[in-house]
Amino acid sequence: MTVEVTALSGIPDVREGDNLAELLKQALDRANLTLNDTDIVVVSQKVVSKAEGRVFDLNTVSPSAKAQEIAGNIDRDPRLVQLVLNESTRLVRDYPVLLAETRTGHICANAGVDLSNVQGEETVVLLPRDPDQSARDLRRDISKLMETSPGVLVSDSFGRPWRLGQTDVAIGCAGLDPLDDRRGDNDRYGRTLDATCSAVGDQIASAADLVRTKESGHPFVLIRGLGKHVVDNDGPGAQVLLRPASEDLFR
Repeated sequence: MTVEVTALSGIPDVREGDNLAELLKQALDRANLTLNDTDIVVVSQKVVSKAEGRVFDLNTVSPSAKAQEIAGNIDRDPRLVQLVLNESTRLVRDYPVLLAETRTGHICANAGVDLSNVQGEETVVLLPRDPDQSARDLRRDISKLMETSPGVLVSDSFGRPWRLGQTDVAIGCAGLDPLDDRRGDNDRYGRTLDATCSAVGDQIASAADLVRTKESGHPFVLIRGLGKHVVDNDGPGAQVLLRPASEDLFR
C-alpha cells in the first residue's frame, strides 16, 4: 500500500468571502494535478475560518467581569478571554491555562481562539461555527467546479493529555468515514478485537501536517492512496470522533 501526501503551494492570504474551491483548483493547476473521487483534500482550519469571516478585532470586544477575573489570574488579555467564553459551553480549566469545550463539542485550549498566522497584533481567528458543514460546503463547491467529489477534511492543531507537543486532528469532514471500527473482527491469530477503532480522520490530519509548517503557507494538502475511507455521501462528519460524555473517564 502506498500513500502520497502532497502540500499544494502558492495559496495567497485568504480573506472573507474567498472561494476556497477556486483557490484549490488554481493550486492543483500549478502542480499539474487533478482531483479524483478517491482523493482526500485536507484544508487547514485557519483558511476556512478566514473565508467564513471568523476573524475578530480585539478592540471590538468588551470583557465581562468574569473575563477580567480569569485574565488576571493567568496574565492574559481579558478581551481574548471573553472571546473564549463566548465560544465555549463550559470551561474545563481556567488555570494555569484556558481549556474549554467549544459549541461543537471539541475540547481544546482557548476554545480554538488563535492569534497565529493572522495579520495584526489585535486580530484573532475563531474556529468555524460548524466545521462539518464547512467541509460539506467545500466538497459541494469542489464537485461543481471540478466535477469530482473527493473526501474533504478540516484540520486543526490540538494538544494531547499526557503527551508533549501538538498534532493535527480532524474537526470537520465530508465524504469520509473518520472512524475505522474493527471491533468484532479477528486479529491475525483469530482473536476477537474488542477495542480496535482507529481514528482515521485524525491520522489523516496528522499526515497532512507532516508536509507543512505554520509558516509554510500550505493550507491545502492532497492525500492519495486512502480511497477506501472515502464515501459517496457526505458521511457522518468529524462529530463521531468526539467521545460521549457518558464514556469520558475524566468528567
